[in-house]
Amino acid sequence: MGPADKPLVWLHAEVKSPPFSAAARLEAGVLLRRLQRGEKLSMPQSRPMPTIGPRCHELRIPDETATWRIVYRMDSDAIVIAEVFSKTTQATPQQVIQRAQRRFRAYDQAAREEE
Repeated sequence: MGPADKPLVWLHAEVKSPPFSAAARLEAGVLLRRLQRGEKLSMPQSRPMPTIGPRCHELRIPDETATWRIVYRMDSDAIVIAEVFSKTTQATPQQVIQRAQRRFRAYDQAAREEE
């Protein structure tokens, strides 16, 4: 990680094999590294998730038997990751959206308390 790279802050879950295949884990790592370097990703790798909150996005990782999603937020000082899940339906499940919102709120509250 270079001096200008943003750190990854994992609020929940991780990307590991299994359940990710080695190829999907590598793809996730490459995309997360690009985000750390300040690159803005767009479709098909990433899409905005305004229903979760501002600056929130969903990384899309195709795999052999599943399609993985990584819900993240682009903060000025970090890439904050709230959720990693296997997507099985067209729409993002409501419970995933609510969990991500809760985790981001808790993270923001903890950051305010440290100031």
